[in-house]
Amino acid sequence: MLVELGLVEQRHAAVLEVLNEGVAVAEVARRYGVSRQSVHRWLRRYVDEGLKGLVDRTSKPLSCPHQMTQPVEALIVSLRVEHPGWGPETLLWQLQDRGVVPLPSRSAVYRCLVRHELIQPGTKRRKRADYKRWERSRPMELWQMDIVGGVRLVDGTKASIVSGIDDHSRFIVSAHVVVRATARPVADALGKAMRAYGVPEQILTDNGKVFTNRYGKGSGEVLFDRVCRENGIKHLLTAPRSPTTTGKIERWHKTLKGECLAGRVFESIPKAQVAVNEWVHYYNHERRHQGIGGVVPWDRFRFAGLEPVEIEESDTVLTRKVSRMGQISFAGHNYGVGAWLSGETVKVTTVDGLITVEHKGVEVASHVQRHKPQPQQSKAERRKSKPLKPRPRQPTVGQSVTRKVDAGGSISFAGKAYRVGSSHARRQVQVAIVDDTVEISAGGEVIRAHPIRHDRSREHGAFANAGGRPSRSNAA
Repeated sequence: MLVELGLVEQRHAAVLEVLNEGVAVAEVARRYGVSRQSVHRWLRRYVDEGLKGLVDRTSKPLSCPHQMTQPVEALIVSLRVEHPGWGPETLLWQLQDRGVVPLPSRSAVYRCLVRHELIQPGTKRRKRADYKRWERSRPMELWQMDIVGGVRLVDGTKASIVSGIDDHSRFIVSAHVVVRATARPVADALGKAMRAYGVPEQILTDNGKVFTNRYGKGSGEVLFDRVCRENGIKHLLTAPRSPTTTGKIERWHKTLKGECLAGRVFESIPKAQVAVNEWVHYYNHERRHQGIGGVVPWDRFRFAGLEPVEIEESDTVLTRKVSRMGQISFAGHNYGVGAWLSGETVKVTTVDGLITVEHKGVEVASHVQRHKPQPQQSKAERRKSKPLKPRPRQPTVGQSVTRKVDAGGSISFAGKAYRVGSSHARRQVQVAIVDDTVEISAGGEVIRAHPIRHDRSREHGAFANAGGRPSRSNAA
């Protein structure tokens, strides 16, 4: 009859063979299918503890000298709760800055966050090798610019931020809060950034209508393009449906929303601008960046040799003339001042939603602001801010052909119609190919430039007339 012995019984039998019968340890180990070291261990435990010493024990060590201490773990948890956007890498830098010794590993910080349910362990992300990474070699070589929303105001409206980041250093050059991200505010934000930090060589944007007219009606340049051209900046555009091309500023938007805008409602645009400016200063000068080796963006941007100029965000101060009824008109609304000031000029100041009216240094009236909180401009300032008419650009020297503009204001080139303008109807113009554009000039000045829409294989026929004289079919 076969009897199945338990694990402890087998070890007890092996120990008794050695102790009572004098069998060699090597022989016992061979018959029981274990190592000699295991039999010696059983003998020691049996002599010290008896039969209970032959029971399996846990392999967990009694102590772990490099285990994270409780004060360090508590510090990690408090930092994470205070800054929900900080990951293991950023938390590790914070511990290093606070002089924590010994410094835990990144994986230890990650496990600590998982234990306290501060992050949810998810599936592994794509490998970094799967992405094509690129970075300019020096600051001020390329800026990335975009528009981001998420600025909530107490009146229920949502403002936007015109953002800009230096590609090499990740230094934020623009974080301008605007009511609506239309052409003028976006161009003003670019101008403000250039006054503060200088003019970059290139600017990269997506294909939004405030940046380009690539996919819009007509072929004229938008205001942003004009500002870039007049300042000698090369404007680069991303390919359609390629958000990773501007990945640096898109990633900054995520950080901005998580660490600055999340859960906050601002009283007005100026209040929101102050909060964003404070956080941007922290981001540029104090917050370490993983993408540039754990240094702050200013440590890289300062090698451009530029000293940032702080652009003051002052309250709006304007002047108005008092009407015969004792009122002034401000931002589309009438405010009472007093008939005794009829014909006098007063100074109007807006501070935190309150309009203050002064006459010769004396406050004469104050009103709650009834218009939307946005900066107002005087007539002189509005005239000054109007875009200047661009200086005529000389046509590019190269092969060209003469065409006559038809009655509708268009020409035909290589089988495609290109718009010139009704004001040039029945005039002769010069047509040339410059890079990827069709350049149309007259009288030594470029009047239009269009993206190429024709079949490039037909250009040889279009340029067949060496003298540049229009053919009879096109001259009519």
